[in-house]
Amino acid sequence: MKVNNIIEVNNLNKVFKIPKKEKNLSFWKKRLSWFYREWEEKIAVENINLQIKKGEILGYLGPNGAGKSTTIKMLTGILHPTSGEIKVFGNLNPIKNRNEYTQEIGVVFGQRSILSYDIAVKDSFRLFKAIYGLSEEFYQKRVEYLVKTLGIEPFFETPYRMLSLGEKMRCELAASFLHAPKIVFLDEPTIGLDASAKITIRKFLKKINKEEGVTIMITTHDMDDIEELCDRIILIDHGTVAYEGTLDNFKKKYSDWKTVNVYYKSIIDKQKFSDLKKKLEIEEEIEKNITIKIPVSESLGTYLKLIIDCLDVIDLSINEPKLEHIVANIYDKKISNDVFSKKISKGKNK
Repeated sequence: MKVNNIIEVNNLNKVFKIPKKEKNLSFWKKRLSWFYREWEEKIAVENINLQIKKGEILGYLGPNGAGKSTTIKMLTGILHPTSGEIKVFGNLNPIKNRNEYTQEIGVVFGQRSILSYDIAVKDSFRLFKAIYGLSEEFYQKRVEYLVKTLGIEPFFETPYRMLSLGEKMRCELAASFLHAPKIVFLDEPTIGLDASAKITIRKFLKKINKEEGVTIMITTHDMDDIEELCDRIILIDHGTVAYEGTLDNFKKKYSDWKTVNVYYKSIIDKQKFSDLKKKLEIEEEIEKNITIKIPVSESLGTYLKLIIDCLDVIDLSINEPKLEHIVANIYDKKISNDVFSKKISKGKNK
């Protein structure tokens, strides 16, 4: 069965040339650098291969500087790749077919606005109507749907500069979906927003994805966005793909622990309870309440029986590891390994 990919990326690379920094330059070399500058190459994205299915919401993750935004900018046609191939809708190239391609996509950058600063949001939408050549009938129906779904009616006629961050982002999203795009790229859409604004945005994205089948690619540091929206994720590090697959498989592969929170009435067997605490790692313990960490690789049922044998349990809950903890742990291990490798390298060079 052929997979219906809306975006296919093969061997994508982006290399930036940046000024070479040198310390302790002589007087004449400093003067010479005013007229002649040496450059060095920085690899932002290296040999990326992606397949994005039609109608999916894909999470694109990575630490700062990993190459997420650079990839998004190449997929939207803002940046030219150094090498590699991007195919959208089977045959469109974001650079060569820019005019046709931009009619079919929407883009939201969390730290950059696409709306005019000093005029009312409603007037900015009118500008987009003209840019995309939308009919009046389609425009009126579309605006009514977006304004209602995102709850922006109270400030729809307010100048953009007078809105709060959460209100601005809801308007940005509405504008990016105004022309009913087939693909939308979201780069940190919930950055700096409060909990209420984040919930509104997530509900909207799930609703429009389900109703219109729009494909969404989202980069974010907010792991709640990923857990709420995405079934599949891609994790990149230093410009290369470190993981690609389902969110469930990612948790199974990289998580070490599950936590069991137990609220109990009394201790049935003090010796067994003491032995249990010695055997397992206790994450938290307060009066009549204990949270125990159980290795994912071991049988959960065995430990639940041990808990019930020594405690008169009132309530018990089993919690999967939070995605943000797993990702942070991977980054921490990667940083530690990099530092260790550099120390080994330096030792060999001595």
